[in-house]
Amino acid sequence: MTHVWRSAWREPRAADPPPTGGWDWALAGGFTVAVLVEGLARPGLPWRPLVILLALALAPALLLRRRHPLAACLVGFGVAGVSSAVQRWSGSGDVGLSSMTIVVVLLYGLVRWGSGREIVLGLPFVAAVVALGMSITPVRGTDIVGGILFLLLFVAVAAVVRSRADLWERRRREIRNQERLALARELHDTVAHHISAIAVQAQAGGVVAPTLPDEAARVLAAIESEASRTLEAMRAMVRVLREDAWEAYAPQPGMADLPTLARPDGVPTVTVSLTGTAAPLPGAVDAAIYRIAQEAMTNALRHARGATRVEIDVSRVGDRVRLVVTDDGPTVPGAGAEPGFGLTGMAERAQLLGGSFAAGPRPEGGWVVEAVLPTEVTA
Repeated sequence: MTHVWRSAWREPRAADPPPTGGWDWALAGGFTVAVLVEGLARPGLPWRPLVILLALALAPALLLRRRHPLAACLVGFGVAGVSSAVQRWSGSGDVGLSSMTIVVVLLYGLVRWGSGREIVLGLPFVAAVVALGMSITPVRGTDIVGGILFLLLFVAVAAVVRSRADLWERRRREIRNQERLALARELHDTVAHHISAIAVQAQAGGVVAPTLPDEAARVLAAIESEASRTLEAMRAMVRVLREDAWEAYAPQPGMADLPTLARPDGVPTVTVSLTGTAAPLPGAVDAAIYRIAQEAMTNALRHARGATRVEIDVSRVGDRVRLVVTDDGPTVPGAGAEPGFGLTGMAERAQLLGGSFAAGPRPEGGWVVEAVLPTEVTA
């Protein structure tokens, strides 16, 4: 029990309460009109000016019930308690206004928007005021039970609404975290691709620099260009990861962008072949084909020492699209025994979309990566 109270005491306020709007002003205005009409038209109402002024004090509380739920609830039920006391002093059997039943809205606001500390402090005060009113006014046992159940109904509804809102907020945060994880993977793929290209160009520059200074200058220019693109891509990704600007996140590259991976003059050369891929694909499949091809090419540039060419071939047959990336580098004994994050990420992409993935050495030498994805993705 102590743990429950301690947990409730530490509960923060509900997140993002809506600001005071037109409906709130309409509620407060309607309540004010109801109080004035009832207070002036009700015959035999003792202490009429005092009762009306006390009731009108609830109007500002209705406007502040979300921003200051505890204060609004204390004001509302405090007014109800004073009305009960006035009723006892006057000796009248009925001094309160029916319109003051609106204090249940303040009770709802306390449980819905207040912190755990405010709720723990406010509910006993409400219970004390209700007990005072019932002790002053002669009521039957069934009326007491009905009144208590009426108040508990508002408490329960507010608790359920708050719980569902908290659940929705947690789900929204989980979705955002998943999006950020996906963006982090995209950042890894993009940066690894460009860094591998920079490393290859730097190695080529080191080879040709002593004998071909003009060629070395061209290589340095290519390295500068790759580094600038890498920095730009990193900044864009990190900006999206840091901010909540999901709408600014540009569409993912797809098969139409695969020719940009070709490097006919590079070392090794990279060729891209597309067969039967004119028909559009679902966005997830389209992006997965590009990312798997990019990652496979990055791995080839990084690990296939001595390779002279890398071939990227994409073909579409029926309801399947097949991606094959091969290189002619010498096969290293034991390669592939410990798949890294690159192979794991490619396999996860393919399997997530209901496809298949395989990677390994070729019998004739070199390495092959093959992914087969469906052209239609079911939800």
